[in-house]
Amino acid sequence: MKITPLDIQQQRFRTGWRGLDRAEVDAFLNLVASEFEALIRENHDLKEELRRARNLIDQFREREQALKDTMITAQKITEDIKHAARKDAEIVVGQAELEAEKILQNAHSRLITIIDDIHELKRQRALLRENLRSVLDTHHKLLEVHKEEELETRAIEDKLKALPRKGPRPVETEPAPATDPQNSPRRGAG
Repeated sequence: MKITPLDIQQQRFRTGWRGLDRAEVDAFLNLVASEFEALIRENHDLKEELRRARNLIDQFREREQALKDTMITAQKITEDIKHAARKDAEIVVGQAELEAEKILQNAHSRLITIIDDIHELKRQRALLRENLRSVLDTHHKLLEVHKEEELETRAIEDKLKALPRKGPRPVETEPAPATDPQNSPRRGAG
């Protein structure tokens, strides 16, 4: 059974033949009741404060749990993003490597084509030089022949100029062909 301050104040004692002083007992009971009431109020206030503190602690625990869950989720998302970024980077690097390989192959093919073209041009240049040298040699020989003919012509002209001139020169006629019975035309054939 719980005793309240009111129970203490209303408590009545029996008086005996030589009993207690009533005023003193009442004063003491009033004092105990007021102290008891103060203790109950304090206990009630402490219980209320404890309840509020527990509610606050529960809220903090919920927030802490929410923060932990959020951090775990954020960490998982971060890991997923990193993983996805790595995969994307690997894909990009792979594509870049393929593209670089294609570029190198194209460059190599182009280089081979250019080298082949250079060799063909060198061959054509050598052929052209040879043809040009042959044409120059031919022209040189023709010039030499022309010079010789020119020298002969001058020599003849010089000889002709050196001959004394007496009147008109007789025109030289070609000698009549010798009659060869085998080559002569047949008479009476006709």
